[in-house]
Amino acid sequence: MSTTTPVEVGLIGAGPWARTMHARMLAAGPETRLAAVWARRASAAREVAEPYGAVVAGTLEELFDRCEAVAFAVPPAVQAELAVRAAKAGKALLLEKPLGPDLASARAVAVAVADAGVVSQMVLTKRYHPSTRDFLRRAAQLEITGARSCYLHGAFLGGEFATDWRLEQGALLDLGPHLLDLLDAAIGPIAGIRGTGDPRRWVELTCEHENGAVSQASLSGSVLLPRARTRIELLGPAGELVFDTSEIDHEECWPILRAEFAAAVRSGRSGELNAARGLRLQELLDAATPH
Repeated sequence: MSTTTPVEVGLIGAGPWARTMHARMLAAGPETRLAAVWARRASAAREVAEPYGAVVAGTLEELFDRCEAVAFAVPPAVQAELAVRAAKAGKALLLEKPLGPDLASARAVAVAVADAGVVSQMVLTKRYHPSTRDFLRRAAQLEITGARSCYLHGAFLGGEFATDWRLEQGALLDLGPHLLDLLDAAIGPIAGIRGTGDPRRWVELTCEHENGAVSQASLSGSVLLPRARTRIELLGPAGELVFDTSEIDHEECWPILRAEFAAAVRSGRSGELNAARGLRLQELLDAATPH
C-alpha cells in the first residue's frame, strides 16, 4: 500500500475531547481520515461524525470493520476494556493517558498490544510540540542536580472537562502522566517516587532518579488560575533550564501527532511513546498514589 494512502481511523468516544481534538485532528489529514465514530449514545456519535462525513458505527465490530486504526477519547476504564478488544482485532491504537484506571488494567492493555503485535501510540500532547522536543534535547546535555515542576489548572472546578472520572480520580491520574513523562525523559529514569496529599485537591510528588537527581512535582486541577500552568525548572552546576508551556500553541502539536501516528501505522513500528511507555507511567502513578 502506498505510504501516501491515508490511514483509516475509527474514533471511540463522543465527549468534549473527541469533538475538540480527536475528530478534528484525524479528519484534517492528509495522513489520516476519520472513517467512523462509535459511542454508547448514537446521537452523540452522530454530532461528532457528521461534520467530517464519517460513518456512525452501530457497533464496535462495525467500527473495527471500517478502520485500520482506532483512537480513544473515553474515560480510562472504558479505554482499558475496549483497547484490549481493538488490539485483538488487529487494530493500531491511538491511546489517551492514563492507559487505564489502575495498574492491572493498564498492564492488560500493554500485554494485549504486545501479544497482537499492533502499533500503539500515546496522546501525551506536549511531547509533540517543537518547544518540548527542544527542551528535551537541551536537557540531555545538562548535569542535573534537582528539579521543581508543576501542572496546575482549575478545570475540575467546573466546565466540560470536570468529568466524573477526573473528579473521582483527581490530578494524579489526569495530569500526572504528562509531568512524570517529561521529568523521566528530561532528567533520567525515575527509580523511586513518593506522593502526599489529596489528588482531588493538591498532590505533591518527590521523584528520585537513577542518576541521583531529585525532582518534585505539584499537581492540581482544582485551583483557579488565568490559564493552565505547566512549568519545569532543571537546576545543576552549569545553571538553570526552564520549560514553561504558558505561551505555546497546542494547535502545533496535532499535525505532528497525526503524521507520526500514521507513519508508525504504515511502517508497522511504534515510536517511543507507545503502550509500553503508558504502562511505565502507570507504574509510577501507582507507586505515587498516597495511601
